[in-house]
Amino acid sequence: MSTFFSHEDGYFALTGAGYTALVILMLAVILLTAFIADRKQSGKKLSAKQLSFAGISLALAFITSYIRYEMPFGGSVTLFSMFFICFAAYLYGIRVGLLTAFAYSLLQFIQSGGSYFLSPFQTCCDYFFAFTALGLAGLWYGKKSGMKIGFIVGALVRGLFHTIGGYIYWMDYMPESFPKSLAAVYPIVYNYSYILVEMVLTLIVISIPAVRNALSRIVVLARDEGGDSARNDSARGSSARKETSAP
Repeated sequence: MSTFFSHEDGYFALTGAGYTALVILMLAVILLTAFIADRKQSGKKLSAKQLSFAGISLALAFITSYIRYEMPFGGSVTLFSMFFICFAAYLYGIRVGLLTAFAYSLLQFIQSGGSYFLSPFQTCCDYFFAFTALGLAGLWYGKKSGMKIGFIVGALVRGLFHTIGGYIYWMDYMPESFPKSLAAVYPIVYNYSYILVEMVLTLIVISIPAVRNALSRIVVLARDEGGDSARNDSARGSSARKETSAP
């Protein structure tokens, strides 16, 4: 086991081989999950358009996660990074949503969580479970106000996993400046302070008419599988009927 991680001062730290093994393992899990989900959904394949939009959303989320504002008690508000993952889930449903969100959790772990961890379960709570929860927005695919509701649910469930990890592993790290009378709710305050701020700001921005209209157009474009081809076939069929009925 020492080939993949070391243990020092109460922490587990990944080695170079550990990082490589983790990436391979996570990619294998993603592929297996995609295969199982594909079989359960009547063999429907992920289209190139779905993969493209999901990939763009993943890239935007990862890039904007670097643009952040640190909150007083910890945590950071990013430039709407959560929304891009939830938006991919809203576009195509729970399967694409969870796969995209899980890939994002892997990137987040490599970005900031791989330097050390307290236990495998702590890593799951803070990264794999928390960020994959954003994919739950796909449950509101095709529903009225689904984009906003799905985003809210995904963000709140993400905060729930962070909070669980906080109670189990991070209570000893509560800063001296935090009110002692509120110590029992420190993980809740810590995690939901930045998540709720980002969630509210995001909801305000996507409610702006110009932004809302732009997102609506993206939704139509993203879900229009072969629309142009279908319209062309319809036009050719109409033309053929006219030629047939002509005297």
